[in-house]
Amino acid sequence: PMNASFRTIVLALAALAPAASVSAASIPNAPVPGPSFKTADIGGGITLHYAQEGTGAPLIFVHGSISDYGYWEDQIGPFSKHYRAIAYSRRYNYPNSNPSRAGYSAVTDADDLAAFIKKLHLGKVYLIGHSYGALTALFFASRHPELVRAVVLAEAPAVPLLRDLPGNRAREGVNEANDIDRRMIAPMKAAFRRGRTELGVATFVDYVYGDPNAWAKMSASSRAQTMRDAHEWDVMLTSGTLFPPITPQEVEKVTMPVMVLSGDKSYHFLTLIDQELASLLPENVHVIVHGAGHQMWYQQPAICRGLVEAFFEQTAQ
Repeated sequence: PMNASFRTIVLALAALAPAASVSAASIPNAPVPGPSFKTADIGGGITLHYAQEGTGAPLIFVHGSISDYGYWEDQIGPFSKHYRAIAYSRRYNYPNSNPSRAGYSAVTDADDLAAFIKKLHLGKVYLIGHSYGALTALFFASRHPELVRAVVLAEAPAVPLLRDLPGNRAREGVNEANDIDRRMIAPMKAAFRRGRTELGVATFVDYVYGDPNAWAKMSASSRAQTMRDAHEWDVMLTSGTLFPPITPQEVEKVTMPVMVLSGDKSYHFLTLIDQELASLLPENVHVIVHGAGHQMWYQQPAICRGLVEAFFEQTAQ
């Protein structure tokens, strides 16, 4: 179990984040073989691509929306020194080519992950989820606790929780949820149902950045990279559920050790959600990474890795 001394260590590490601008070149590493790339047939006509490196206790990375296993490219190697590090692409993300099926959501991804773990005979795993991957990890921990050692949730968009915030945050939470429904989800659904995939992606990007020209300002290569992973939303927003229901009572049943990892410069609605998750999860530590927004794993990679490795080491004791 986590204790006060561990919380102190973790918070001290987080406080170092602003000073953690050490170049990769200044950290010597012995040459190591790169990751191997494989596929796993998890049944039901679904095949998932994944990269893995290292040996030891299995650690699985779960990427967010409009992303794929490549999001974790810079983390697989360092984590593989102590773990069997595995980064996979969720059902409809590059380079998977799975059949489109109605009812797709983070719950589907959670059950896919359980099937993936069983297919690879991994047993209980450590789990790191970012953004929609953290929402997947949250549902996974709730639905498949027997497969989890410990979980890191890096800003899970558990949007339905905004409608259940307690006390003086209740009105703010409802207002945020209504705004997300009105200005993000509704126009995204309209765009995807008309087959206007890029407009749907642009709507999301413009909303979360709070800039109506955010998508237009992105480079052509960045937009192309993003669009290669847009198919999950083609399926989800036409015949599935972007933010499936989750209640405070469900969250309270997640009893394994959980780290809630937040950026201090992130989106306000995610800050509210992380605060609520930290208040509900029975066995958690909530760490705020200074100098980072939602893309904390890119903005403060060494700090995030240090925090997570300390957390996993503590939970293994």
